[in-house]
Amino acid sequence: MSKQSTPFLFGDETEIEDLGGGLKRQVLGYNHELMMVKVWFAKGAEGYVHKHRHSQVTYVEAGEFHFNIGGEIKVLKPGDSCLIPPHVEHGAVCPTGGILIDTFSPAREDFLKE
Repeated sequence: MSKQSTPFLFGDETEIEDLGGGLKRQVLGYNHELMMVKVWFAKGAEGYVHKHRHSQVTYVEAGEFHFNIGGEIKVLKPGDSCLIPPHVEHGAVCPTGGILIDTFSPAREDFLKE
């Protein structure tokens, strides 16, 4: 990836993508090494179990999330975070509705529109 975001991004001017299933995503900044993404979950929405080559750290900004990382399930609330190593299956269910801040290294090229 040779692209990167502009140095300053403003939340009210940055696209929010509706992913369906009660999920929305906003890319907050990226270059080839790093990406930050804000994800909104509607009440009961689920981030399906998946895996990818990226290291991921997720911070819970709002709501309650039931995270499954490698088959271990924990409840995370605002202020909590988790580390997801590359190639480990993970997913989350949000019974309350909430917001996550995800960081990825390297950046998730599949999140970028060409």
